[in-house]
Amino acid sequence: MHMGEDVLKLGDRSFRSRLIVGTGKYASFKVMQEAIEASGADMVTVAVRRVSLDRREESLLDHLDLGRMTLLPNTAGCYTADEAVRTARLAREAGLGDLIKLEVIGDPKTLYPDTAALLEAAKTLVAEGFVVLPYTNDDPIVARKLEDAGCVTVMPLAAPIGSGLGVCNPYSIRIIREMVSVPVIVDAGVGTASDAAVAMELGADGVLMNTGIAGAKDPVRMARAMKLAIEAGWLAAHAGRIPRKLYATASSPVEGLLE
Repeated sequence: MHMGEDVLKLGDRSFRSRLIVGTGKYASFKVMQEAIEASGADMVTVAVRRVSLDRREESLLDHLDLGRMTLLPNTAGCYTADEAVRTARLAREAGLGDLIKLEVIGDPKTLYPDTAALLEAAKTLVAEGFVVLPYTNDDPIVARKLEDAGCVTVMPLAAPIGSGLGVCNPYSIRIIREMVSVPVIVDAGVGTASDAAVAMELGADGVLMNTGIAGAKDPVRMARAMKLAIEAGWLAAHAGRIPRKLYATASSPVEGLLE
């Protein structure tokens, strides 16, 4: 479970922060920059199909410190395995590297993943040398198949993308954590800091979020809250919480009390 490690390891890469943030939905590039800085994240995800890769016009890429941040292109908006593979190849050809957050959406209303197409695309991209981080549902069997396909992590949703519902099925997240040996990064559905802390206390190695920060009334303040929540949840998960009991237990020992 990567229990004692101070860094998040994805393949042969290491990251100080266990929070990965998105770059969409911000009111301005300035707010995006300030929120990313406040989050402490050292990896940001960018939708390949929503940026100008030829850099002929202003792009959010112009507002990221690419010397410090690791860019994680994603295949958001793809609905077939072929489409996702082509998008990943385009990102690499444009110089964005071989890291790819793989999304293959199965339904435009729920934005749930098409796991069969996701697995197909993952196998193709791994074979082509991509470092694949797949966004998937909270299905332990699919998670294990993605690990077997060579993905460096599995990224189960906490809840539907942008819903802010938090971790809807904590038991699935725990089971996934037990069934795979690669890092588990909870992706999608986090709405506030307590959601992020819960995800980490369940055993997640990290959390990826966008709307929870960008959609807040004060994105910069929320970004800092998420940073602290991730740290608190990680520390709590590895500190060893006390067992739950039905009745009270005295905080002070009763032995040796003066009569």
